[in-house]
Amino acid sequence: MSVNGHVSSDEGFLVIDRINKQFKETKAVDNVSFTLAKGQFLTLLGPSGCGKTTTLRSIAGFETIDSGRISIDGSLVSDPTNGVNIPPEKRNFGMVFQSYAVWPHMTVAENVAYGLHKAKLSRGDQRERVQRVLAMVGLSGQIDRPATMLSGGQQQRVALARAIVYEPKILLFDEPLSNLDAKLRERMRIELRRLQADLGITSVYVTHDQEEAMVVSDTVIVMNFGEIQQIGPPTEIYDRPANRFVADFIGAANIFDCVIRDVEASRERAQAEARLGNGSVTVVGLPHHTLKSGDEAAMCVRNENIQLLEANQSAPEGWNAIKGRVGQRINMGSFIDYTLMVNDAELRLRTPRSVTVAEGQEAVAAFSPEHCLCVPN
Repeated sequence: MSVNGHVSSDEGFLVIDRINKQFKETKAVDNVSFTLAKGQFLTLLGPSGCGKTTTLRSIAGFETIDSGRISIDGSLVSDPTNGVNIPPEKRNFGMVFQSYAVWPHMTVAENVAYGLHKAKLSRGDQRERVQRVLAMVGLSGQIDRPATMLSGGQQQRVALARAIVYEPKILLFDEPLSNLDAKLRERMRIELRRLQADLGITSVYVTHDQEEAMVVSDTVIVMNFGEIQQIGPPTEIYDRPANRFVADFIGAANIFDCVIRDVEASRERAQAEARLGNGSVTVVGLPHHTLKSGDEAAMCVRNENIQLLEANQSAPEGWNAIKGRVGQRINMGSFIDYTLMVNDAELRLRTPRSVTVAEGQEAVAAFSPEHCLCVPN
């Protein structure tokens, strides 16, 4: 997969090649490139205003790019330099929006069949296809019900069925689960991923929800200020962030300024001086491949990768051990959230409920070098 470089049309099912889009003084999409293989599920992830929705709308043809090229299944759909701008209705995609957008005066079946109004199918074939996709999304028993009598989750399934009923080449999702409550959203993520895998439809999904991206995606693209910050599988994005922004945006992490003091020749370890409040501590971690001795960087340690030890306990050999005092202990149900005060700085960590260190007690935060990442700012 190419990032911000030239991509030929035979490299993927969806090819985004150095696209740019500007609104007045704001560069919404800045020289973005990526490819997506057929049947894969890609998520564009980032905060509001990062360019993810503009990228999605550019794929759909709802936005006209200023420069660059977009192709779907080998067909060029956007290339302003050569006057190519295929209209949305001819790009053969299905789209699921944040709002369910079901027709209130229609039944479930009529809502889904609406997506077939331009297809050259007999009524019998249309009925068969509608029944098939409603079975896929678990709504076989709701065919003749008014769409507005369904729950929010069921209405979102109607919207999904309407998007896939005419068998598009690509599915586009614009934050489709954000209007659902937390429990339903969690269940729908899993159902959506299962359905997409069963159908094998190439999909591009936009969200600002990190957990959602982790669950549904084969590949995640993290964006900020119109640029790609990192591309990779969800586990790689989480475990090996490319820079401070990705480390901070994905998951819960402790991030502190540091200076790289020594990098092993193997680059498997680096010693760094981390600034914690009004002091500093020496830590050993994994250096990003671009870092060298003397560089200013960011030290990142995930909350769940820190063990809390009592002051008289020893950390495992080779681990980092930082002394402090417990500032707060909060029972979060499935885990305990601790705050350890170190030089007026806070270290946040999650422990099993069995760990019982009292507030105000001296303690040690211990973590292995492989869980301490030194990344560019």
